[in-house]
Amino acid sequence: MRIPGCKTMKQRLQEGEVLFGTFYKFNCAPVVEMLGMVGMDFIIIDAEHGDYSYRDMQDMCRVANGVGMNAVIRVPSSSAEHILHAGDMGAQGIQVPNAKTVEEARAAAENMRYAPEGTRGLGLTTRASGYCLGSNFIDNKGYIDYVNHDLLSVIMVENEELASKIDQLCDIPQADVFFIGTGDLSQSCGVTGQPGHPKVQELVKHVIETVRAKGKIGGIYAGNISDVQKYVDMGFQYIGFSSEMNFIAEKLKDVMHGIDGVKASIKKQ
Repeated sequence: MRIPGCKTMKQRLQEGEVLFGTFYKFNCAPVVEMLGMVGMDFIIIDAEHGDYSYRDMQDMCRVANGVGMNAVIRVPSSSAEHILHAGDMGAQGIQVPNAKTVEEARAAAENMRYAPEGTRGLGLTTRASGYCLGSNFIDNKGYIDYVNHDLLSVIMVENEELASKIDQLCDIPQADVFFIGTGDLSQSCGVTGQPGHPKVQELVKHVIETVRAKGKIGGIYAGNISDVQKYVDMGFQYIGFSSEMNFIAEKLKDVMHGIDGVKASIKKQ
């Protein structure tokens, strides 16, 4: 679904802009609004690890769009069903995790597009198409063109197999962004939980250099601000920074640290 009056994420990325988003775990509309109000470019609704129904995901998209923020859905898997529903819900992007082979990644990217670009089932009565009201697109052709050319297609690179074949991945015409999941990549490299390990970072460097040379967009998860800066300097443009759960947890810990200080001062009196 196109957000009225706004450039699409794909357009902004192609113009060289760096976009910042966060993984969204909680099924909580007010927090989505708050993220949009403070200026986050997008959220990644995490249906791989979160407990979302299809209706929940659509509502999170609706709330995000209501404050002018893009919504990307990380689907639970590369199945055509999950990708179809994410597209019909009106997400501005679809992010596919844990593909094991180039062929699986290619099929997932094709499932995001309509014929002749892909194999997605055609639905013209959905939120994504504007409920037949013509509010976002002049006609059905306009909507189909949007899906085939402006809906952001994100393929996650989370294992050594895909990282080593990034040049083949970049030849998939339906895919726009290749997003490195450094957590699962660390497992694949035999250094579980160490995304900063040289084995992982060597692959990160290889992937982003190839992606940029092939004219695609690089995306990556960053758990802290220093990593955000490092990855932006390397040329990544689609940044998945931490999660709202981490933001809330960090603030709660800061608050409790202050309260514990007050408690300690009381005991000394």
